[in-house]
Amino acid sequence: QLQLVESGGGLVQPGGSLRLSCTASGFTLDDYAIGWFRQAPGKEREGVSCISNSGSSTNYADSVKGRFTISRDYAKNTVYLQMNSLKPEDTAVYYCAARNYYSDYDWAYLESFASWGQGTQVTVSS
Repeated sequence: QLQLVESGGGLVQPGGSLRLSCTASGFTLDDYAIGWFRQAPGKEREGVSCISNSGSSTNYADSVKGRFTISRDYAKNTVYLQMNSLKPEDTAVYYCAARNYYSDYDWAYLESFASWGQGTQVTVSS
């Protein structure tokens, strides 16, 4: 199982920005589609965004379109989630996950991702 590590979470005011990072140790992320998910207290985990292994395809949840951007840096073996115009409802633990294929149809299907990070807390509050 792949080991993923998220970082970059924190406390930010509404309207602010954060950039989350997802890295891996001991293996390259190049061959994997990477998804970002989040789980708010009392709610189910939901898909936020996903990027193909080539980086040419991305998907976003409707709630974050136009505010969040997913990208990957192959040299740094890292996938990023740039989050702008943050809202209190974005407060959640954010996870990255990996799977060995990309699809526009089931990119948010949690059970299809075999490897997960431990999560990073994002809190949007004044």
